[in-house]
Amino acid sequence: MMKNKWKIYWNYFKYIVEHRRNVRKVCFKMGLYWQGLIHDLSKYSPAEFKAYAIKFFGGDYAYKYFEVESEFEKAWLHHQHKNPHHWQYWVQLKTYKDKTANYEAHEIPFKYTKEMICDWIAMGIKFNDTAIEYYNKNKDKMILHETTRKRVEGLLGEYYRK
Repeated sequence: MMKNKWKIYWNYFKYIVEHRRNVRKVCFKMGLYWQGLIHDLSKYSPAEFKAYAIKFFGGDYAYKYFEVESEFEKAWLHHQHKNPHHWQYWVQLKTYKDKTANYEAHEIPFKYTKEMICDWIAMGIKFNDTAIEYYNKNKDKMILHETTRKRVEGLLGEYYRK
């Protein structure tokens, strides 16, 4: 069994509080008061909390046990499907034929597009990069509706011009 599990949980709890505070600050600047208050509340849920804590703060324990990765994947899937500020929330499997998946991206409502960018900005505050850097590293993997992609790129440009 893992040692210091309460320390792992405490460290993850502090991380969530810090992340939510950073997101809240950015959301409030963008006029997203409600989103800033409720952002990532699912991370406190039993479906996500333990798996995230062990994955990111479990140290050697997380690397020794395969089920940690499996549990984290379930938690991440839960998180994406409970939080409309993630682009994955808006993607639907259209067809699957000959081991090839075809996905359809739905347009993300403006307020969730803005919250998604606030999330990226907050992550950048923590990890010393920018939302534009994050987007440029990951945009080819993101399945976004054409309108949403244009909106994301416009909002990122607007935010960093200020």
